[in-house]
Amino acid sequence: MSAVAAEAVEKAIASRRAVRAFLPDPVDPALVRRLIALAAQAPSGTNMQPWRLRVLGPRTRAKLETALVAALDDPSPREEEYRYYPATLREPYLSRRRKVGWDLYGLLGVAKGDHAGMRRQTEANLRFFGAPVALMLTVDRDLEIGSWLDLGAFVQTLLIAAQGHGLDSCPQAIFASFHGIVRRELSIPQSEVVVCGIALGKADPNAPANRLVPEREPVEGFTSWLD
Repeated sequence: MSAVAAEAVEKAIASRRAVRAFLPDPVDPALVRRLIALAAQAPSGTNMQPWRLRVLGPRTRAKLETALVAALDDPSPREEEYRYYPATLREPYLSRRRKVGWDLYGLLGVAKGDHAGMRRQTEANLRFFGAPVALMLTVDRDLEIGSWLDLGAFVQTLLIAAQGHGLDSCPQAIFASFHGIVRRELSIPQSEVVVCGIALGKADPNAPANRLVPEREPVEGFTSWLD
């Protein structure tokens, strides 16, 4: 790989971040297909390629979003499809999670206790933040944790490929909390776990939420160099 090519890869990796407000500019379906094909080059154990992906068309997406937003007014508790976070989050993870959350809400002007503001942001999340491309990912329920690692590699490869082609993205775990609705509206069988969605498009440069740049730990903070 040439130095120019290596620099382009590094730039795509370093510039990728979760975008939470998109321009309505459409994305060429041929490019979406190309990005998916690139993501499929991700590594997987014994080449199992366990990822499953659904690209939502306008009609399907509109029905899904309507049902999801309506569910926000349902007082009954929602059952998570899987546990993303532990029941008790310890340090340093708790502080990191809190900081990025309050940094985001600070940019949005949502103060602690502002339930209306939090609801607006949740609704935006359920509407894929207005991105022109909406994706939903699942994995077969009878597979093990190794296949979830493979799915993560697929997601990251897709996000970096999109960044390299001038598109922004946001991986969205929120849909796992509404998996019953997602499953019903997208005809997803019980044999698949609703893992996450992905919003894809061009970032709105004027949106306050897109000024968020999460802090990253230095290499020394998580790396041990063994002789």
